[in-house]
Amino acid sequence: MVATDRVSAIFADARAVHADALRLLAQGDIRDAAEKAWCATKRATDALILAQTGVEPEQSPDTTRGLVALAATDRAANSLVRRYFSRQGHLHGACFYLGACEPLDEVERRIRETADYVDDAAKLAGYLR
Repeated sequence: MVATDRVSAIFADARAVHADALRLLAQGDIRDAAEKAWCATKRATDALILAQTGVEPEQSPDTTRGLVALAATDRAANSLVRRYFSRQGHLHGACFYLGACEPLDEVERRIRETADYVDDAAKLAGYLR
């Protein structure tokens, strides 16, 4: 693993963005909350990839490829893949872009549980809270 201040900074950013998602959710802005939760997911994944490989993904496709590559060699990273794609598809694609935020309780659950995703990525990266 690569230990850098950059990894810590990216995880801190992921947590701050997720906190913003929860604030927006509390205000009833489900679409923007969904997008912030997706951004927190992506940032946490970027930090994990940087910690494991020494290379920070530049764009979303790089993040996706990087996570899939990690999962191919690290069984623990496999637990993140399904959750990553769930957030990408439901929160980013369907809810934010298409406005299809139903069932609402499922979208809200994914937004809230993004904190668990960030924590799990940090544990895999060796960066506990």
